[in-house]
Amino acid sequence: MRAAVLHEIGQDKLEVLDDVETTGFGPGRVRIRVRATGLCHSDLSAMAGVLPQPAPFVPGHEGAGEILEVGEGVGHLKPGDRVVVCWLPACGVCPACKRGQTQLCLAGFMNAGTPNFKRPGGSPSDVFGFAGTGTFAEEVVVDAGCAVPIPDDVPFDIAALIGCGVTTGLGAALNTADVEAGSSVAVIGCGGVGISAIQGARLKGAAEIVAVDPVASRRDSALKFGATRAVSPDELPAAKQEVTAGEGFDYVFEVVGRSATARTAYENTRRGGTLVVVGAGALDDYLQLSMFELFFDEKRILPSMYGGGDVLRSYERTIALWRAGRVDLESLITHRVPLADINEALDQMRQGTALRTCIEI
Repeated sequence: MRAAVLHEIGQDKLEVLDDVETTGFGPGRVRIRVRATGLCHSDLSAMAGVLPQPAPFVPGHEGAGEILEVGEGVGHLKPGDRVVVCWLPACGVCPACKRGQTQLCLAGFMNAGTPNFKRPGGSPSDVFGFAGTGTFAEEVVVDAGCAVPIPDDVPFDIAALIGCGVTTGLGAALNTADVEAGSSVAVIGCGGVGISAIQGARLKGAAEIVAVDPVASRRDSALKFGATRAVSPDELPAAKQEVTAGEGFDYVFEVVGRSATARTAYENTRRGGTLVVVGAGALDDYLQLSMFELFFDEKRILPSMYGGGDVLRSYERTIALWRAGRVDLESLITHRVPLADINEALDQMRQGTALRTCIEI
């Protein structure tokens, strides 16, 4: 089958190969025919080594498709079922799951160290899947818990977005921050996840939503999705003054994953306000805060892992909101490319011209 493979960490191009095979099918596992997958910035981060990931590997973790085969002991799925690929499944028995914090379950991370693919003639022959999945491939084998059934009326491209970016952004506003109606919000970084956070803040009734991004096309898009104004990073101080009289925003979402933008987000959060860290950053990129400002400012700093809530409930909620026309998912997909042109999608992400590129497989 075909799959896009990164041979070594640090390379900026993927090679689309046709000699890749899935591995690991058996009891408790399912084989999925991938139909659509989104390109998330985390895929680029893993390719660059910002996020830890063994190589060679197949990127992609935001996918949807249909079940081809189920292993022994899998009773809730059958061939033909439409599913979203969940890269962070809940095991249900670990301490985090028992506390109701299923987004902190580590079962999915354990899968990342086990090869999902192989190349019989390759060296090395083992090929990993990013985040234990690897959806830049025609097929993938995952634990049954990673395949979440979806209704037949949800298109594969829409379902793929729900698998990561939309769930993360919406959840940051709805679950983690629980944005208060009438509040002021700033979102730093307005790709697919940032736009979803904007939609979440709008749903919660935020009075002012300021989108911050260096790319003009993304600022224009943010206004269409519910931002009340959109500014470049250089214009943020003026927006802070105009919207909050200089006090700072009630909520600031950092959706870039860098200490520099997290520091900017902190400085633009009002005293007693809430900074939500959504972007996935590097292990060695440290955010510096003084002990005095932590005490004196009393700002809440809330990391948001995968939207900060129960993943299955978040999927269901997003589908319900989409059906009701309360969130716009179709317009998030600004580009479409076939798997053969995957490197074109990577360039679109790096240049900031795409909110989400759908890779049709």
